[in-house]
Amino acid sequence: MIAPKKLAILVGGGPAPGINSVISSATIRAAVEGIDVIGIKDGFQWIMEGEIGHCQSLSIDDVSRIHFRGGSFIGISRANPTKNKKHLENTVTSLLRLNVDKLITIGGDDTAFSAMKVEEMAAGRIRVVHVPKTIDNDLDLPHGIPTFGFQTARHIGVEIVKNLMVDAQTTSRWYFVVTMGRKAGHLALGIGKAAGATLSLIPEEFPSTTIKLNHVIDILVGAIIKRVSYGKMDGVAILAEGLVEHLDPNDLIALGEVERDAHDNLRIAEVNVGEILKAKVQERLKEYGLKVTVVAKNIGYELRCADPIPFDMEYTRDLGYSAAQFILNGGNAAMVSIQGGKFVPLFFKDILDPKTKKTKIRMVDPSNESFLIARRYMLRLSSSDFEDPHELAKFAATCGISLDEFTKRFHYIIENDMLYKHIKEGNVSLTGTGDGDQSFQIQE
Repeated sequence: MIAPKKLAILVGGGPAPGINSVISSATIRAAVEGIDVIGIKDGFQWIMEGEIGHCQSLSIDDVSRIHFRGGSFIGISRANPTKNKKHLENTVTSLLRLNVDKLITIGGDDTAFSAMKVEEMAAGRIRVVHVPKTIDNDLDLPHGIPTFGFQTARHIGVEIVKNLMVDAQTTSRWYFVVTMGRKAGHLALGIGKAAGATLSLIPEEFPSTTIKLNHVIDILVGAIIKRVSYGKMDGVAILAEGLVEHLDPNDLIALGEVERDAHDNLRIAEVNVGEILKAKVQERLKEYGLKVTVVAKNIGYELRCADPIPFDMEYTRDLGYSAAQFILNGGNAAMVSIQGGKFVPLFFKDILDPKTKKTKIRMVDPSNESFLIARRYMLRLSSSDFEDPHELAKFAATCGISLDEFTKRFHYIIENDMLYKHIKEGNVSLTGTGDGDQSFQIQE
C-alpha cells in the first residue's frame, strides 16, 4: 500500500510576529482535507544535511491556539541549501523520504529564493509555495500591502520609542535608536513618524546610494544644535540599520571586521552603529563647545518574537489558509499575497531575480510625488488610449527624473495598479481635464 502524501511546513530567516498564525491556519486547512502535515524543525538546517529526524507531526489540536503567540512553533534558521548543490539535492531527497509532495516555506527573500531552487530541483515531484515574512517590509509586494510582522513590529517599536522620548525629555538627553531594516527604511520611518520622533534617518532619503559617514554625523549634529537653539537639550533620532550597508566602503572598513551570514548578508546587527555615531557626534559637538548626553539603543530583537497584534494575526491566518488552499488545488512555484481581500499568487519566475537572488525591488514609492504624477499620467492614457512620447518626456521632466526611469515607473504602475485593471475591464468612468484632476467611479 502506498502511503498518503504529506504537506510540510518550514520557516527560514529571522523571526517575525505572525509565523505561528501561518503554521496554524495552513495546518488546519490541510488537515480538514485529510492531508497529513509535518513541521520541519529549524528551517533547512537538518534536511539539507540529509537528516529527517528533526520534524514533528502537526494536528489541529497542536496548532489551534498558537496563532496568539510570537516566535516559531517549529523553530527557524538561516541555513541556506542553495550554496551547495549537494545540500539542495539532500533537501529534495529528505522531503521525498518523508513522503512530502507539498511544501510551504515561510520567510524573506532569501528563503523565497531557496524555495524556488528546491522546486526546480524537485522537477515536479514537490510543489512549493512561499509565504513572505519580514518585519522590514522590504519584499516586492504590491504597494499598500505590507509584509506580515511589520505592523506588529512598528506597534511595539512605537511603544518603546514613546517611553524613550519621555525619558529623553525628563533627563535632558538624546537617544540614537537603531531599528532593523536591512534593505529598506520602512520600519524606522514607520516608528519615527508614528511616535513623532525628532528625526528619522533612512537610506532612501540620501541622494546617492553611497553614504558618507560624515554626512550622517552632520545631519545628527545639525539636529542637536537646532534643538539647543530652541532651548531643548533632548531628542530621539531613529536610524535604519540599513544605513551601514550603504556606507562608503572606506568608512565601512573603519568600523572593523563585519561578519556575514549564510546568505552573504552583512551581519549589520553586529555593527554597533549607534555607539559609533554617538562617539563621533559627541566629538563634533565638543568642537563647538557643546556637551550633550547621548545614549545609543538598538531595537529589533525585542520586536521579532512579539505576540502579533490583531492586524497581523488576521493577515497571517489568511496567508496560511491561502497558501494551503493554493497548493492543495495544484498550485506551485509562487509566493502568496492578499490584495483587496483576495488571494493572488506571485509566481517565482516573475518576482525573483536569478542574478541577485532577491525579490525585485519596488520601482516606485507610492507616497512620493513622482509616483502620483506617473499615476495621473497613467489614468490619462488609460482614459484616452493615446500615448504621446512628448507628453511622456514632459511628465518625466516634471518629476525631475530621466525618461528611461519614468518609463520603468510607468510600466510598473500599468502592471500593478488595481485601478488600471478596473479601467481595462471597463469598470471605471473618468471625468476631468486630463491634467491630473481626474475623478473616477468604479461601477458595481
